[in-house]
Amino acid sequence: MDYFKETFNAARIASRELNLISNEQINEVLNALADATVSHIPAILTENKKDLARMDKENPKYDRLLLSEERLQDIAADIRNVATLPSPLGKVLKEETRPNGMKLRKVSVPFGVIGIIYEARPNVSFDVFSLCFKSGNACILKGSTDAYDSNTAIVTLIQSVLKRFNINPNVVILLPPDRESTGKLLHAVGYVDLIIPRGSSNLINFVRENATIPVIETGAGICHTYFDEYGDTAKGAAIVFNAKTRRVSVCNALDCLIVHASRLSDLPVLCKELPDKEVIIYADPQAFEALEGHYPVDLLKQATAESYGTEFLSYTMSIKTVASQKEAMEHITTHSSKHSECIVTENEANADLFIRAIDAACVYVNVSTAFTDGAQFGLGAEIGISTQKLHARGPMALEEITSYKWIVEGNGQIRK
Repeated sequence: MDYFKETFNAARIASRELNLISNEQINEVLNALADATVSHIPAILTENKKDLARMDKENPKYDRLLLSEERLQDIAADIRNVATLPSPLGKVLKEETRPNGMKLRKVSVPFGVIGIIYEARPNVSFDVFSLCFKSGNACILKGSTDAYDSNTAIVTLIQSVLKRFNINPNVVILLPPDRESTGKLLHAVGYVDLIIPRGSSNLINFVRENATIPVIETGAGICHTYFDEYGDTAKGAAIVFNAKTRRVSVCNALDCLIVHASRLSDLPVLCKELPDKEVIIYADPQAFEALEGHYPVDLLKQATAESYGTEFLSYTMSIKTVASQKEAMEHITTHSSKHSECIVTENEANADLFIRAIDAACVYVNVSTAFTDGAQFGLGAEIGISTQKLHARGPMALEEITSYKWIVEGNGQIRK
């Protein structure tokens, strides 16, 4: 048996053993991991600095790659939070007794082995493990070369905690960061039950087009905010600033502001705080004219066709002027990645139309798209944001990485 088959089989065996561990012990391990993460902050940061040294600071991935003491403290808090959540396993989703006395129960169970392919996000190693472990799944991690030293330190730490509790360390495995590992994982039929890619649209498309096992897409976030003709300027300005600048390298960040033509005079107010973060704006002719003289010359540029439908992942955004809500929704439909879309309006009918018409995992009314996040939705941590419609959609946490099985009990019934 070659390296990959041995590795995948080890994860499969570990996943079966994980089914026999109590929820109480799982929680104990997670709390111990949180403690170990805090106590090993200096060591993890040392390895993270090696990864950071290989990346240009101007690269949008740099912020995703960056770990800090504060971020690791937050990660530890998230792990503890996962430990407090109820187990998603063993839930009776449906129960029925048939006329012949046969008893049926539909019960939640783990997927088994989940493969995660991700780019430059070492925090994902912690998030994925804690959620998979809590939900009874083994996980095989395929990170990128960018974060290899960080991921190695993190997985080594996790495995050391597992060994301390006499739990098979193969419930989490880190593959080499090369392309061969990706190819082998995508074709691990019989060993891996599900693949979840996290990263650029190129990565997600590659996984979807090449995998021979089931895939849940966690798509790129091309996010819009539509400032309606009935929008509140103060709310709009706060939402635009927060959605664009809170953290530009994440998938829920604002990429395109759509403005109703009747509200172009409010555009300078909507964008008033953006120069503080040196946000570059690519504006269409009407928006450009409305901002000219009110926005720094070096940060205001003419939009092109490429300015729309782009996930910028930087302090950059575009502005599109529309004559109607219908035109705004058509623009979103054309360019959206079906991740998170927002309308700012005080008109209830317009809000209701937007909610019904926009096809996205998360649709917001007068709320920043920055809230598309498992923790913010009360789900604990998240394993990704699904932009597809099969099985799971939106922030994926514990319930979304379980399946179910039917349990049938009787007293000798046979079918005629």
